[in-house]
Amino acid sequence: MTGLSRRYILRAFATATAAWSTGWTASAQPAPGAAASQPKFGFEDVMKRAREVAASDYDGTIPPLPPELAALDFDHWREIRFLPEKSPLDEKSGRFRLQFFHLGHLFTRPITIHMVTNGVSEPLQNVARLFDYGNNKFSKPLPADLGVAGFRVHYPVNDLTRDDEFVSFLGASYFRWLGRGQKYGLSTRGLSIGTGRLDNKEEFPVFKEFWIEKPVPSQTHIVISALLDSPSLTGAYRFNFEPGPESPVDVEVTLYPRKTTDRVGLAPLTSMFFLGENDRHLNDRNKYDEFRPELHDSDGLLIHTSEDEWIWRPLHNPLVQEVHNFPVTNVRGYGLIQRDRNFAHYQDIELNYEERPSYWIEPEDDWGEGRIELVELATKDETFDNIICAFVPNDSVEAKKPFSYGYRLRALNDGLNLHRLGYVLNTFTAPAYALGAGENVGRNTRRFMIDFVGGDLAFLLAKPAAIQIVANATNGKVFRSFLVPNPAINGFRAMVDVDVHPTEVTDIRCKLMQGSRALTETWAYSWKIYNF
Repeated sequence: MTGLSRRYILRAFATATAAWSTGWTASAQPAPGAAASQPKFGFEDVMKRAREVAASDYDGTIPPLPPELAALDFDHWREIRFLPEKSPLDEKSGRFRLQFFHLGHLFTRPITIHMVTNGVSEPLQNVARLFDYGNNKFSKPLPADLGVAGFRVHYPVNDLTRDDEFVSFLGASYFRWLGRGQKYGLSTRGLSIGTGRLDNKEEFPVFKEFWIEKPVPSQTHIVISALLDSPSLTGAYRFNFEPGPESPVDVEVTLYPRKTTDRVGLAPLTSMFFLGENDRHLNDRNKYDEFRPELHDSDGLLIHTSEDEWIWRPLHNPLVQEVHNFPVTNVRGYGLIQRDRNFAHYQDIELNYEERPSYWIEPEDDWGEGRIELVELATKDETFDNIICAFVPNDSVEAKKPFSYGYRLRALNDGLNLHRLGYVLNTFTAPAYALGAGENVGRNTRRFMIDFVGGDLAFLLAKPAAIQIVANATNGKVFRSFLVPNPAINGFRAMVDVDVHPTEVTDIRCKLMQGSRALTETWAYSWKIYNF
């Protein structure tokens, strides 16, 4: 399993454990060559398969692994290595190569792989021949219909002389992919259901079948279709991956609900935020013994509304779970962004957090009324993906009524090319008074300091009086705000003092204006006083 670290395995397992407890039952497969007389494979076949599965009850059993395989620990399972020369994608498929993850250790749910060649779909069989098992010995040959745990696709994204892993599907409906010069960080999912529920009854849909279409030699994109299943619904997915600087992915989805389901998250993203500059006030309370100043795969949620407002919400690691909603109608885009690309802010020479991708989602059509739901979970280490966001429609997905939508995914770097406004560089918090001052501002107050840079701000440095701060708070009151030029960043520092609610979450927003013209994106933040 070249390229898989223990840290990656632990994070993948932590985010998908709840899903693996439900499982699925493999369907009967056609005999090899049986599909040759059938019409050419198309996405309609996946949709038909999803309709058929949705018409029957959900079966959540997992076929047991052979005992010797199930008993493998991490180190012995990692000895099982895919043989690159056995890739179903070879020179006839151009530069694309395909590798599989073997079942075992934490990955016990098999998935079915169909290879589509010239429109003919055939299931992958006898996977044992595709692997080198190292020092592992089995008393009996592994079953020919064992299945695999997941797969990854390679392509020369960064250098024409070598193949890079650029997309990976492993665990539940999770997948990750990369643009040029990036290293794996956050993940995306096919669908989320009930994320952020306090009763922990989130439903984890799973991709249980895939159809991988073999490219022709001149092709620079690869099409992968998938069948998603869960107790509430099934789904047919079509992914068109085009590796490159941003590696755009066009996604087409049709859901087939078994029952009426609410809190369905479309195009969900999952990331990690452990430490950041806006959370430093919590370090002493949580006793983090950590030399690295910041640790996160993403540092903010960015939303582009239909009113052309850009909202930046810095992420944080709360002391208890928090759920925040941003109402939107026909949202233009949203994503989890790793804006801070400065190595000095992370000081990690192995994990290189400054090279993590940002995932940006753009709906293909109008998604209607709903909300961008942000869930922030408490974590005490960096192995747990504690950030989830998705678009959640206001209306429930109704039983027996197919629901279709599409979107484009892009793997960005800092995402600063998305708009031309000034943007948030830093967020800091402090007591709402100057050190040594005798001012009595009350115990439920807080100062928020926001560094804005970019756009026209450098041009306006000499005329700060031309800029207005627009700040407000929900469940609280802004009682003072002021703006200070910050020549060190060619921008401005806005300071907003807020009387926060003693028991409820206070939501604060701030942006810089010149008359009626917005100079910056809107900074949004949430604050809660914890009395423990």
